[in-house]
Amino acid sequence: MRSSLSAAEARRIALAAQGFAKPRPASAGTRQLNAALTRMATLQIDSVNVFARSHYMPLFSRVGAYDTAALDRLLFSRRPPYVEYWAHVAAFIPATDWGLFRFRMDDMRAKYGSQPGGWFDTHREIVDWVRSELAGRGPLRPAQIEHDAKKGARGPWWDWDVVKHALEYLWMFGEVAIAGRRGFERRYALAEHVIPEEVLAAPVPRSDAVRELVRRAARAYGVATAADLADYWRIRDRKAVLAAIGELTDAGELEPVTVAGWTTAGRPAPAWLHRDAVVPRRVRAAAILTPFDPVVWFRDRAERLFDFEYRIEIYTPAPKRRYGYYSLPVLIDDDLVGRVDLKADRGASRLLVQSAWWEHGRPADAAARLAEQLELAARWQGLESVSVSRWGDAADDLAAVMPGAARHDAGPAVPDALADDEPDEFADEEQAASVGG
Repeated sequence: MRSSLSAAEARRIALAAQGFAKPRPASAGTRQLNAALTRMATLQIDSVNVFARSHYMPLFSRVGAYDTAALDRLLFSRRPPYVEYWAHVAAFIPATDWGLFRFRMDDMRAKYGSQPGGWFDTHREIVDWVRSELAGRGPLRPAQIEHDAKKGARGPWWDWDVVKHALEYLWMFGEVAIAGRRGFERRYALAEHVIPEEVLAAPVPRSDAVRELVRRAARAYGVATAADLADYWRIRDRKAVLAAIGELTDAGELEPVTVAGWTTAGRPAPAWLHRDAVVPRRVRAAAILTPFDPVVWFRDRAERLFDFEYRIEIYTPAPKRRYGYYSLPVLIDDDLVGRVDLKADRGASRLLVQSAWWEHGRPADAAARLAEQLELAARWQGLESVSVSRWGDAADDLAAVMPGAARHDAGPAVPDALADDEPDEFADEEQAASVGG
């Protein structure tokens, strides 16, 4: 095992752990999708659909163009092998992992379900009625559940009515599970109608669960700080995370290391290397990432690993945007070398590159390799052509290597109405963190 790593070695380790060190398969089916999901251990959900829904993107980044219906079957079929829960915020996890999050379900109940005079306490009649509806009728969309209290009873929670509110609390508490979606609308069911009986009967004790989750985060990251490992599952109990790291280190699964440039308070930041981590001599990769890919979802880690400062600008007023509405990081080899803001113009069957920007250190062939990924992305989404805007220092470089691409005008002052996806009741899963812990 290594006691110290260069910054480049840490990047290559992290990317290899996420599956970017090997060539993409010639074709991708269920086996390849499952392998990628196993590496990541969880798949974050976000509703923004300006290019493609975010949960489809990490698989595209790793295995290339694939049939999204194959992923839908894994995620949304009857008794699917994956289920939604608050893992790294709202995310898909293996259904067999439900018991690993019992401690979080208990914490959610203690925080939101036990407050005298709180919403859950004052709406118990509605909560009980919703339970009985699910018990008697099976999986239901909120719109299928009728109750007099719905009429005119709207609250501050994204204008959700009381039934939707009750369903979300019961989901956070583990009484209810998501039994698939229609479009992007959730179908709710009692947990026993979705989760295997043997899984429900075997909740994992808190300390064991935290240790296992830290183990999985360490494997998925390859090399990580304690903050990295905690953020993978949004575990806020720092003492529990450090205790788990200590136990895994004593067991030989983790090895303390220092990484050049990783500092805290002017001193080397403690980090740990997973025993299965590999240090490739090089990483030959090209991919467009979603903002919610594990490679970049913890912004502090993305900046530490790649010197890549990343913020999503959906909620930034259009004239003040620096990079675009929903810019996506660009991976070339072992570095993040740019970002592109993409929109699928389905009416015209065009992929719109609304902006394109370079970061430091891009290789000489970065434009050509990014162009290949954009053309692949267009085909994956069933779009016939690509159009590149004139906004961003990479836009002209891309247009020069894409002679078949059209050009269009776009910039930070483009009205949001031209960039927004269709209305969606889950327009910002990240905002749910203020409710979901």
